[in-house]
Amino acid sequence: MKLAFSTLGVPGLPVPDVIRLATTHGYHGVELRAHPEEPVHTGTGHGERAEVAAQFDLAGIEVAGIAGYARVAAPGDDAPVLAEIRDLVDLARDLGAPFVRVFPGGTEQPREEADATAARRLGTAAEYAADLGVRVLLETHDSHRTGGDAIRVLGPVGHRSAGALWDVMHTWLGGEQPAETYAALSPHLGYVQVKDIASPEDTTPLPLGAGVLPLTECVDLLSREGWDGWLCWEYEKRWYESAAPLESLLGPGREHLARLLNESA
Repeated sequence: MKLAFSTLGVPGLPVPDVIRLATTHGYHGVELRAHPEEPVHTGTGHGERAEVAAQFDLAGIEVAGIAGYARVAAPGDDAPVLAEIRDLVDLARDLGAPFVRVFPGGTEQPREEADATAARRLGTAAEYAADLGVRVLLETHDSHRTGGDAIRVLGPVGHRSAGALWDVMHTWLGGEQPAETYAALSPHLGYVQVKDIASPEDTTPLPLGAGVLPLTECVDLLSREGWDGWLCWEYEKRWYESAAPLESLLGPGREHLARLLNESA
């Protein structure tokens, strides 16, 4: 498995500094949060995109994924959602990223309606993404928190370019065991977001291994199954200003993940 971290943990940090952190602390890649308040987003020009891609390539660091905010199960017309996903897919193509993250966002709809809306949009987006060599990943989040929830959408889509992003916190908060999540998502799994928290009531990000999330169990399971994708540390500093700076935690975090991988082997 390859190790990455999300720029959600270093909000607004310039790309050269993000790359420096990855190389300094031994990460193989970075998940780029695609938001207008970040250095790279869908409004970034093509010249700047090429420069960013070249910087990552020169450093030998991969862009593991583009974390977008499109909500595929949200109520309303399909067109704006599909346009947002297409922009994210174009950005991923330009930066050499294999994945685009989208959210469900179907909390305002009945379950069956949210499932159908998400499946319809993901199916359309997958056709576009396939032509560009990108996969659109539905994150286990909000209205579709567990693997069981996500598969209700991904099963009907049935397209290789539509997949799943397993956020270990949300499936755990949804009461799902790692083995259940993997069984549901394994045919569709793009990559895995790891993190740690103190409790269901306190989701302030903690250093990896300092909280209650079943990271050891998840890594053991993935290793036993021979899965060899990305483990991406999503440290939610952007939403928790009181959390410790990620920069000082990246080294110990990589060591923790490496230890779990070695022990599982």
